[in-house]
Amino acid sequence: MIKGLQEYLASNKCFKLILGANNENYDEITRLVALYSAAGCRFFDINASENAIKAARRGFEYSKKTDCFLCISVGTANDKHLSKYKINDNCVSCNTCVSSCLEGAIQNTNGKVSIDEKKCIGCARCVSACSFDAIYSYQKQSDWNNLDKLFPMCECVEFHMDSNDIDDIFQKWEYLVNNFDGMLSINASRVNFSDNQLIEILKKMISCARQNHVMIQADGIPMSGGADNYHSTLQAVSCADLIINSNICPYVITSGGTNAKTAELARILEVPLNGVAIGSYARKIVKDFVQDDDFLYNEDKFSSALKVAQELVESV
Repeated sequence: MIKGLQEYLASNKCFKLILGANNENYDEITRLVALYSAAGCRFFDINASENAIKAARRGFEYSKKTDCFLCISVGTANDKHLSKYKINDNCVSCNTCVSSCLEGAIQNTNGKVSIDEKKCIGCARCVSACSFDAIYSYQKQSDWNNLDKLFPMCECVEFHMDSNDIDDIFQKWEYLVNNFDGMLSINASRVNFSDNQLIEILKKMISCARQNHVMIQADGIPMSGGADNYHSTLQAVSCADLIINSNICPYVITSGGTNAKTAELARILEVPLNGVAIGSYARKIVKDFVQDDDFLYNEDKFSSALKVAQELVESV
């Protein structure tokens, strides 16, 4: 299967749907995988759990697609992608956070606001919206002790190097290189490193792995998608440009603020991407359809959502 994934990346038309490194809303994962695989997406990023893999497989069963690839995401300690949020006693039930959440993870029930842990993906929009310091974060760590059990069930493992702990990054990367035979993806951003530092770290990581078995996902501003404009995706394309110009990896796609304008902006700026990974924006544009329990069995709803999803996939 790795050859098929390499060919998909080499087509320069790779569309990757990001479902969230800590998204545990498994019914929604099934619906989104069914929808976007039917729309032409072949690459899906999910949390590193058997439940997430099974949920994605159910989506493939619905769409009857057999040429798709699953990527499980893992991270270091304090990885923003693995954060979740809770409400504390400072909450005054103003509902500002409820309307800010793109995932529908926050509810006000009888005057009490709460966050559904399974739906929360750690985007922190609620924190930015809150004026009362009523929301705090906590970590859902990757289960590295049982990770090898998931390896036969996926084609790719994505490693989020969202940390300034260099020793931890290389220790975990070495484990993946030595134990996983599929495609390894490095989610790389400039949040913790200067441009030169980032490139040197990536060079060292790639030198440890097998040739052509590594791809890089250039992360602009993690989990910042939602708007469909050039500004939202600019940092993602810029990060990809930096990495592509370093000539350290044959496959580079981009994420973090990505949307329907990402591939277009990359073409304008002559940044030769292998593809685009889209999360928040891709989920947002079909949310009104997918959140309904009868989505997979309502032909009109599915057909309407499919047109929206196809347009986004085709933008890449």
